[in-house]
Amino acid sequence: MRRLRAAWRLARTVLHGLRGLATVLLLFPRMNPAQRQARIGAWSRRLLQVLGLELRTHGSFRPGAKLIVANHVSWLDIAAIHALCPQARFVSKAEVRQWPLVGRLVDGADTLYLQRERARDAMRVLHAITQALQQGDTVAVFPEGTTGEGHEPLPFHANLLQAVIVSGAPVQPVALRYSDPGHAVSPAARFVGDTTLAQSLWALACAQGLTVELRVLPPQAVAHADRRALAAQLRETIAQALQPSERR
Repeated sequence: MRRLRAAWRLARTVLHGLRGLATVLLLFPRMNPAQRQARIGAWSRRLLQVLGLELRTHGSFRPGAKLIVANHVSWLDIAAIHALCPQARFVSKAEVRQWPLVGRLVDGADTLYLQRERARDAMRVLHAITQALQQGDTVAVFPEGTTGEGHEPLPFHANLLQAVIVSGAPVQPVALRYSDPGHAVSPAARFVGDTTLAQSLWALACAQGLTVELRVLPPQAVAHADRRALAAQLRETIAQALQPSERR
């Protein structure tokens, strides 16, 4: 029965993805930004539901320009944040653009792509983030640069944080944690090493009682900050927020 339920969830997820693709291709060209963002938020919330995840949120995002800085556990992190903040423009590795179905959906959310194998591309993306923040946009980054196990963040890279220092926009940290009845940090959400998207989808579909907790922390003004010190401070802030509530 558990495998049948997982197969049913997976089939519904694929169908939901195809509906999202149709929306991006057919409706987005005729929509204004607010309409697109409403669709992104609704689609993201529904994706979590179809996969059987419960979304729990704490705190709220400030209006206006900001740089969201979050720990990175799964490809689902984007949907979890978009469920609450659909206007966020994510910085993603360029390879995601080549993923079947997912790449086109991510593209439709006005994503900024970073070619990690090209050292100079970081400067181009840094300029794009700075410009987006100065224009009043919300940009989201995962400073770890890769996904982790979920227990605590990996070291944060500081380079892209320079954009928020230059632009004068605030930074807003976010702590993401996936749990289930038997695990404070659920192994079902792990997306590390050689794990494929298909393997991750199956693990998520098989999980029981999986919850994604989105803890939105207070925004911080960071003008004139040192980017390396800022990276270390943000990592520590998020690490503290990831601890189970009884330990905080």
